[in-house]
Amino acid sequence: MSGTSLDGVDAALVDFSGASLSLLATHWLPYPDDLKTALLALHEPGPNELDQSCRLANRLADLYAETTHTVLAHAGVSSATVRAIGCHGQTVRHQPARGYTLQINNAARLAELTGITSVADFRSRDIAAGGQGAPLVPAFHARCFSAPHEYRVIVNIGGISNLTALPSEGHEYGPVRGWDCGPGNLLMDAWTRRCFGYDYDAGGAIAARGHIDAALLSRMLAHPFLSAPPPKSTGREDFSLDWLLTLIQTKVPPEDVLTTLTELTARGIADAIKQHCPGMQAAYLCGGGAHNQTLSTRLSALLPAARVEPTDRLGIAVDWVEAAAFAWLAKRTLEGKSGNLPAVTGAHGERILGAIYPA
Repeated sequence: MSGTSLDGVDAALVDFSGASLSLLATHWLPYPDDLKTALLALHEPGPNELDQSCRLANRLADLYAETTHTVLAHAGVSSATVRAIGCHGQTVRHQPARGYTLQINNAARLAELTGITSVADFRSRDIAAGGQGAPLVPAFHARCFSAPHEYRVIVNIGGISNLTALPSEGHEYGPVRGWDCGPGNLLMDAWTRRCFGYDYDAGGAIAARGHIDAALLSRMLAHPFLSAPPPKSTGREDFSLDWLLTLIQTKVPPEDVLTTLTELTARGIADAIKQHCPGMQAAYLCGGGAHNQTLSTRLSALLPAARVEPTDRLGIAVDWVEAAAFAWLAKRTLEGKSGNLPAVTGAHGERILGAIYPA
């Protein structure tokens, strides 16, 4: 998995042979700074985009292969015993309203470099069926995290935040649902790099020093995506640093901007839960944002009737849920089974996702 945060590659080696999945090994490989810069540039129109995207796809495949070899070495597992790699690729454009999404990746090169069948391009089939192509992880959340006697919400806080509503058995509020809530870490990270020189606000320590700017927060919350009903998905196209800069109309201390951005992420998640998940009993956080204690504390305050805890409590550490999810989606593809939930993405029906590149 390599997500909207552009921080690096998460790899999880997953065994599905038992009654519940088993994480055998994990590894994270950070992106070099020049790769981050090039990928960010590709989010905007520019010269020679086609050549640049193909070259970056090759480079990403090399990193994915390196990560694969490393995680297999950690586990002492031969590549010959691995059934497939599920590789999300790196999103550079997500435009479901225009009928496309683009996750750059050279899955043929990945299969060649690893000798392992690779499954990629999971989102396009759902969009072709009229869906948003995202989020795709709710089906996996339902498989791993549902509970018969507790209405749970799984909150993934990556670059974009998204949630999965998992009503308990027989719950009056209906089936599994999920959607993007708005910005997760991407605006907080971009502002932290711009003003403080760090890749991210570790633990939310900088945000904890500032104050919420009510006027700025109000302008942020007016973004139409936040009030739109699900199913919905979003990305950097909607929530960019340029968008943020247009909203800072007076001189605001940098710490206060970061605190306000942290509140924006918390409010996007909490407001979605309050509006669409009545009766929810527990919110379980995953993704990089789950490490942000300031953000977690605000979510607990905004959701006083619910427990707010990491997915570690459910058996999968916060950093590896999405990587494990794409292993599961690859498994579904090879088995000829659907991987999307139409109630989540808005697709016309269940679809087998992904393109298979045999070893």
